[in-house]
Amino acid sequence: MVYAVIDTNVIVSALITKSPDSPVLQVVQRIFSGRVCMLVNEEILAEYREVLARPKFGLEKETIEAVVAELLNHSLNVDAPPSGVVLPDPKDIVFYNVVLAKRDDGAYLVTGNIKHFPACSFVVTPREFLDIVDAPLRTMYVNDFSRRYRP
Repeated sequence: MVYAVIDTNVIVSALITKSPDSPVLQVVQRIFSGRVCMLVNEEILAEYREVLARPKFGLEKETIEAVVAELLNHSLNVDAPPSGVVLPDPKDIVFYNVVLAKRDDGAYLVTGNIKHFPACSFVVTPREFLDIVDAPLRTMYVNDFSRRYRP
C-alpha cells in the first residue's frame, strides 16, 4: 500500500480532464482501485469541497459529494501537528503537515504545483507518483515474463 496526500489541484484536474490517459486521472483511479491510500484531515476535505464547488468547474453538488465520499472510502484520517514550515501559499501547509506526519510510512505528497513545496523526494508530480505506484507491477510482470519465456 502506498500512502499519499493528494493536493486539491490533482483532484480538480482529474475531474475536469478530457483525457483518459491523463496522469491526474490515473492517480485517482489508483486510489479508487485501492492501490493508494489517501491521507486526509478535515481541513483537506473542506478544501476539496470548497474548490470543487467553484462555478468555473461546472461540477454538480451530487458529483462532488459522490467523489469525496469515494475518496473517503480509500482514505486515512491523519492528525498532523504544525511543522513550522513556511510555504509560498499558506493554504498548502495542511497538505505538507499531513505528509510529514506519515513520512515514517513512506507517504508522498502529489501535486501539480511542485514549486509551492520544498524540493524533496516525497513531493512528486502525478506522473512521478504513477511511476512509484506502478513500479512493483512492472517488476512483477518483468519477473513473470523472465520465468516463463527465457531459458
